[in-house]
Amino acid sequence: MKKCMVISDSFKGTLTSVEICKIAEESFARILPDCELIAIPAADGGEGTVACFLHACGAEPVTVEVSGPLFESLPATYARLQDKTAVIEMAAAAGLPLVEGRGNPAVTTTFGVGQMIRHAVASGSRKIILGLGGSATNDGGCGCASALGVHFFDEDGKEFIPTGITLEKIAHLDMGECGELLRDVEICLMSDVDNPLYGERGAACVFGPQKGADAEMVELLDRNLRAFSDILVEYCGEGWMRGGAGAAGGMGAGCMALLHANMRSGIETVLEMTGFDELLEGCDLVITGEGQIDRQSMGGKLISGILKHTVKKAVPTVALVGSIAEDLEELPYEAGLTAVFSINRRPEAFKNSRLKSHENYQRTLEDILRLLNMVS
Repeated sequence: MKKCMVISDSFKGTLTSVEICKIAEESFARILPDCELIAIPAADGGEGTVACFLHACGAEPVTVEVSGPLFESLPATYARLQDKTAVIEMAAAAGLPLVEGRGNPAVTTTFGVGQMIRHAVASGSRKIILGLGGSATNDGGCGCASALGVHFFDEDGKEFIPTGITLEKIAHLDMGECGELLRDVEICLMSDVDNPLYGERGAACVFGPQKGADAEMVELLDRNLRAFSDILVEYCGEGWMRGGAGAAGGMGAGCMALLHANMRSGIETVLEMTGFDELLEGCDLVITGEGQIDRQSMGGKLISGILKHTVKKAVPTVALVGSIAEDLEELPYEAGLTAVFSINRRPEAFKNSRLKSHENYQRTLEDILRLLNMVS
């Protein structure tokens, strides 16, 4: 084998995609030292997206002090590329880990995300790649929009920053300041979520519970998102009403409507920015993976996105994953995967196996490399 690429998502809570690349570099150097290895950390818009671009594209890290999801001050880092592009992950300022043990999507805000965008624009960025994933919020992106100059008013004409519980109080809005600030600025949203803003598959019903919402709160949040939708239609038309509107607690809708952002597949954005197709030329094997492979993995997530490219060029593609969903059956192979391997070496609870993820990944990868070395 002359050339191999490792491009994996993180294993949530255990291994980052950057750590996986480092394991691959060490293992290939030991077992297949003559093989050219291309190691690319990948992410689809959630946590780790900025780290991916910092590692893969040689971007510059920029750390700013912003408002956290509960309006507390915290440092957040984004990536600045040389072509006046900034890569921001909303989770850096409004992510679930930032409210651990205090999750409440009725009151959390994306205001800090808007502050990061404002800083990037003030520093000269003219394209913002914004990763939507891992949010602790359900504010429709209103906090972010507020930080960028969208003014929200209630029926009495009082200005406020809407959160999930107060979205239904929006009676009027003014986008003039924001339009001026973002003039000649392109905002590209990274998301592989196609959920609508509200309803059974909407932001609150599907993602609210994992953010700390009980059944009663989910119903309230969904009702408020419906009211928010009416306001957006009144002021912005219906162009934003498409797949992904429910991403990041409705931030997809808010950004598309209020900031005129474009929605793109997260993994396609990463593959384009890293020059994946060019790097794929001459590859004998691609190794990808994520924490769990399931039907969702094959319907728009990182693995399926990579397969769209590798299948076209007939490059064998193997997935190393933490776990394999029971109902997956033949779907991965029908989609083009050559093989799927779980890194776990014995049946045990995740709370135990997660502590061995580095070792288990390395051992599984090296077993595969030893086999390849023998047959090559």
